[in-house]
Amino acid sequence: MTPTLNAGSWAGVDGWVFLLAAFGAMLLAVWLLDRRRRRRGSTSLTMIVGLCLNALWCLLLSVDGRGGLVAGLGEVARNLGWLVVVLNLFARDNRDETVAPVRPVLAALALVELFQIALAILFTRFGKIPAAAEMIVQLSDLFHLLMTTGALVLVHNLYVGAVAGRRAADRWNCMALALIWGYDLNYYTIAYLGHSVPEDLVMLRGLAQGVAVVLFGLGERSGSHARFSPSRAVAFQSLVLLVIGVYLILMVGAAQSVAWLGGNASALVQLGFAFATTVAIIAAVPSSRLRRWLNVVLAKHFFQHRYDYRAEWLRFTRTIGRAGPNAQPLHARLVQAVADITDSARGLLLVPGEGGDLVLAARWQWPTLEVPASALPQDAVAFLERRGFIVDLDQIRAGTDFEGEAAIVPGWMIAEEAIWVLVPLIHFDRLVGLVVLGRPSVARELDWEDFDLLRVVGQQLASYLAEHGSQVALLEASRFDEFNRRMAFVMHDIKNLASQLALLARNAERHADNPAFRSDMLVTLRNAADKLNALIARLSRYGSGTVQAIEQIDAADVIRGIAHRANAALGRDQVLAADVRPCRILAGREPLEQVLSHLVQNALDATDNGLGVVLNTRVDGAEGVIEVIDSGCGMSADFVRNRLFTPFVSTKSGGFGIGAFEARELVKAMRGKLEVESREGLGSRFSVRLPLAPSEPDTSISSSRTSPESPMKVTRA
Repeated sequence: MTPTLNAGSWAGVDGWVFLLAAFGAMLLAVWLLDRRRRRRGSTSLTMIVGLCLNALWCLLLSVDGRGGLVAGLGEVARNLGWLVVVLNLFARDNRDETVAPVRPVLAALALVELFQIALAILFTRFGKIPAAAEMIVQLSDLFHLLMTTGALVLVHNLYVGAVAGRRAADRWNCMALALIWGYDLNYYTIAYLGHSVPEDLVMLRGLAQGVAVVLFGLGERSGSHARFSPSRAVAFQSLVLLVIGVYLILMVGAAQSVAWLGGNASALVQLGFAFATTVAIIAAVPSSRLRRWLNVVLAKHFFQHRYDYRAEWLRFTRTIGRAGPNAQPLHARLVQAVADITDSARGLLLVPGEGGDLVLAARWQWPTLEVPASALPQDAVAFLERRGFIVDLDQIRAGTDFEGEAAIVPGWMIAEEAIWVLVPLIHFDRLVGLVVLGRPSVARELDWEDFDLLRVVGQQLASYLAEHGSQVALLEASRFDEFNRRMAFVMHDIKNLASQLALLARNAERHADNPAFRSDMLVTLRNAADKLNALIARLSRYGSGTVQAIEQIDAADVIRGIAHRANAALGRDQVLAADVRPCRILAGREPLEQVLSHLVQNALDATDNGLGVVLNTRVDGAEGVIEVIDSGCGMSADFVRNRLFTPFVSTKSGGFGIGAFEARELVKAMRGKLEVESREGLGSRFSVRLPLAPSEPDTSISSSRTSPESPMKVTRA
């Protein structure tokens, strides 16, 4: 069924044009058949059949007056033939796996084209009724528009998805198909909107068929093949283009249906329909969730592999290598690099603590998740190191347990529905980190390709993390070397001064005539010498990991003295020894006072609003605990993990940066541990844990650093 034609100056010429196009198509088909018989080319039989059907249709148009039933059926056969040619171009080199997702689209377009036969039957029965005939012709035009739009999208993908070396070979065939269906798209658009087609366009349609035959001939002379391998971006754009085409056709059909209803309500219905569709578009198009859903559908149904590995690797490299003042810390970039692969919007990084369990090291866009001090126990670390298993928490929640991973995942992770996947970072069979991914906006089940990619990415990130740790250790070692060299000069000078003062004291004892003066001089000089020698002894102990003269002391007495001295210096009662209970521990009084004095001073510096600093003592099992609590500015998990106990890193102007480090080392030397709990904006809690004294008095215990380093716990209070 062809739209009504307007008479014009080209009457009669279009028949000759179609006849020449039919002759050219048949001539090319015979030539290709002869080449195929002589095996001089790789021409497929579908191309020959398509040319024959195109020639038959052109011949029918030149004879049947361009409007008969037979010509309409001939056009159906021609379009079906060219769709088979497109399928053959996709399937070259036996790439059935690549072609498989295209076949449903081709089948849908073929079905739409077959509807023309049903419309032709209806037209023969009801064509004498003007209203029915007009409706059938309009529906026919709509089906033609839908088929040509989808066919053009397939031709577009066929060309841009071909390998660069073979794309030139299929250029001519794609140009020919684009010319045939591109002209038909405009032809039927004008026919639908204007209810008729100018005679000039009919003649040009025949000319387009002739030019397409010439392009087919050029394409067959090249004799090369193409391979379908479109990029994700091209496929996404093509799908959007197809959706837009279908949407436009539906809009035109809906508007025409409303117009056919007639009546006073027609304009109101059209306005309401336009308003509703506009609101729907505005709401859906900017949606990131819709875009992610389209990407998932494309990866699932149109590609052999879910990921575009080249694009993923480039993005991964850019994320890790991002630098500049506004760049995130390395630990946060590690989380982002993994989250971008799975479209997760947030994540965490857990790293091994000093006790072997996993502690929080960094957050990426997840500030609200509460993480315990020990995020993952040591047995979970051993399992992940041994198995290298990527844990899907949705499967555990559903009751699936593949290799015993359900037993090692802590309850707080299972209870938090937003936690989705755990990706271990393993370097030389050692777990250096664990990435915790949040659930993406479009949830899906992970498959083998996800696990393979995440495992490889985890190994790569583990190497970055291990290298970063090695660089930090080397930098710290170099700073210690510099510090030791400087302290050697200081100690040498002080030692000389102490020797001179001691010599002066001995001479005074021997030669001074005034007993009172001699006594005062001796006291003064001896005190100075003792202080200098004590300073030398303390400087000499830096880095030795030992504390002399460990004894049984009452922690309550120590913190009362610390609070008294601090309040006396401040001139007000700001340090409070609140919950003080008898607690006899094994420690060195001088180093313990040094540790607590430093922690209290830091708490006072962090509390700039005049709030109090609270000191507590308590017994916890076989340990005595001294707590220093403030309600100051608090610290982030990243700061506690990477900067708080790092030597020579200070946030204070002119600070040396070894106070917190020295405090932790002194506590370790007393066979204790220093724990930190902090949250930004709420304050911090430092807990000094030391062994309790035995029931029998024992004050002759020497200290040596024999126990392993205790873990520094980092939680959010």
